[in-house]
Amino acid sequence: MTNAINEIHGQIREIIMAAMGRAVADEVIPAVPAPAFSIETPADPSHGDFASNAAMISAKAFRLPPRKIAELLTERMDFTGTYVERVEVAGPGFINFFVGRRYFSNVLTGIRSDGADYGKSDYGKGKRVMVEFVSANPTGPMHMGNARGGALGDCLAAVLETAGYDVEREFYVNDAGNQIQKFALSLDIRYQQLFKGEDAAPLPEDSYHGADITELAKEFADIHGDSYMDKSEEERRAALVDYALPKNIAKMKSDIAKYRIVYDTWFLESSLHESGEVQEIIDILTEKGLTYEKEGAIWYKATQFGGEKDEVLVRANGNPTYFAADIAYHRNKFQKRGFDTCIDVWGADHHGHVARMKGAMDAVGLNGSQLHIVLMQLVRLMDNGVPVKMSKRTGKAIQLADLLDEVPVDAARFFFNLREANTQMDFDLGLAVREDSQNPVYYVQYAHARICSIFRRDEAKKFNLDEVSPEALDLLTHPSEIELIRYLSSLPNEIIAAAKEYEPARMTRYVMELASKYHKFYHDCRVLGNDDDNLTAARLLLCDCVRRVIANILNMLKVTAPDHMDSQE
Repeated sequence: MTNAINEIHGQIREIIMAAMGRAVADEVIPAVPAPAFSIETPADPSHGDFASNAAMISAKAFRLPPRKIAELLTERMDFTGTYVERVEVAGPGFINFFVGRRYFSNVLTGIRSDGADYGKSDYGKGKRVMVEFVSANPTGPMHMGNARGGALGDCLAAVLETAGYDVEREFYVNDAGNQIQKFALSLDIRYQQLFKGEDAAPLPEDSYHGADITELAKEFADIHGDSYMDKSEEERRAALVDYALPKNIAKMKSDIAKYRIVYDTWFLESSLHESGEVQEIIDILTEKGLTYEKEGAIWYKATQFGGEKDEVLVRANGNPTYFAADIAYHRNKFQKRGFDTCIDVWGADHHGHVARMKGAMDAVGLNGSQLHIVLMQLVRLMDNGVPVKMSKRTGKAIQLADLLDEVPVDAARFFFNLREANTQMDFDLGLAVREDSQNPVYYVQYAHARICSIFRRDEAKKFNLDEVSPEALDLLTHPSEIELIRYLSSLPNEIIAAAKEYEPARMTRYVMELASKYHKFYHDCRVLGNDDDNLTAARLLLCDCVRRVIANILNMLKVTAPDHMDSQE
């Protein structure tokens, strides 16, 4: 974090605390501990560069009206040696702080000094965080929901890293349980149909009916012919799964890599069964008196830990449920691998699973409050305002691979982070490929490219930005310049807020607003060709800071920051 931005919050806090000390000495407020107060950046600059709720939060402790407290404090404030020039009391008792020119100058020098690290902080104190996202069923292709979950999860992980957490990304592969049995049955029926006909071996209604199942069965038959028709059902299905599942997982990894997501771990559900961790969960809950038998199955008393109903852990046929494996998986994250916080990105249809999974963590002796779930709403695919359900390329339901064939990866990752996860969104294919200001990602990338084009001009090349003096930067007094610098200074706190709220969409909103403010500045203030070289140098440095910040955010989102685009001015 740049020195000026880091210093100003500390300075304001010290100014307030010192004023409280003087007020206590003057016996106008009682000598009691002051409650924790916040320092914010007002949305409206006329309300100050910074504002504090110190007086309002202290009303109960000091037994005085908030505005009276604010007046008593501001009368006793000393700004010597700080960026603060003046304060005012507003509304019911807010204290607004106005900083001097040198603060804005130092913001810019700090951004240049930090470079690619600008925006980073130690807010997370290196705590270990696991972000598990996508985790699509490996029995079929990844769909539009997975596309949104991939962008959200990856960008959330990047935000947390930038805010000072030690983050790992994980994909949980459901390669065990009912869905694999259903996968095996579906492949087996399609394989048999190749030699007996569809009527001889009908596919059950609750099986997988996708064309991908038929294609995999044909590929298997091309290699083995009808040799597995004489094998036992168990042997035939095992062979089909052993062939098809690795191919599906390899396709997932290929699509994910094209989407610019790199996982630290691809965790197999089957490993939890093989290691005995699923059985450990059943044993732990049984020892705690939290299970019972009913109709041959083993049930977990989920209602004692926030669940709406009790849940089956082991079916009557002796097979553990997905829920039992899921408890073991989350215990593995916390207890076996030592993560401080685990974040899962789930579809909104998993809403009912949230309370029971958090409760299960408490039930096995862990802390359910350390498990956080980001619920993600559905995506509706549009093309210039018209709903789209089928891929132009395949004529089938849209999959992640189809989407990335239709639109640039930059657009996909940016668009899926335009809205909070808990809001339903429309993804407009037509808008995503437009090359004009209506396309949000193009608009932001164009701002970066426009700045790069300025620095390619001969007139700009003669300026050495490392030699721009603080006095030259003090010349940046136009309202558009001040507004732009003030906004640049808010990035570190915006990243921290996005990390606290698990909301990477704050980053796309921020960079879009930054591009807008830059375009306004560019229109209002001549960058090159000024009579005063110091002013030109200062404006070039401001442009460079904007370019660096845009690049930093786009890099966080894994979106490219081009130095040239068509139709540039």
